[in-house]
Amino acid sequence: MNQDNRHSVSVSGVVLDAEGRALLIQRRDNSHWEAPGGILERDEDITTGLRREVHEETGLEVEVEALTGVYKNMARGIVALVFRCRAVAGSLTENDESRAFQWVTADEVASFATEAFAIRVLDAMRGEYRPAIRQHDGIHLIGSSSTA
Repeated sequence: MNQDNRHSVSVSGVVLDAEGRALLIQRRDNSHWEAPGGILERDEDITTGLRREVHEETGLEVEVEALTGVYKNMARGIVALVFRCRAVAGSLTENDESRAFQWVTADEVASFATEAFAIRVLDAMRGEYRPAIRQHDGIHLIGSSSTA
């Protein structure tokens, strides 16, 4: 397979609190606000990778509730699986990957995150049972969206 045709798979956890707010992290590498997550390791299953990534970036242990969306960054070839989660243990801890945390309402998400990342959080906050399927260029949504 040609290296240019490969995709990577990432996972993100939109952690919701009892008030329905979503947790965003501010990444150390680019200062962007996003839901915690990252690239799956080749030998780990999806749920294990999701829990690992959320814990590494936040210090929280989470219970996975639902797949809320599948997103493809067309420019970078990254397919992201996004899940709604809730914290069951741990405490927010800054680390090498995250410099700050913010609990946000649906109305506040767009003021923190770019369109491509805000929509992931909003899709998870909606609580629908069918995941959204969307494409973006790394910043803006591209084309139409659908639900599975």
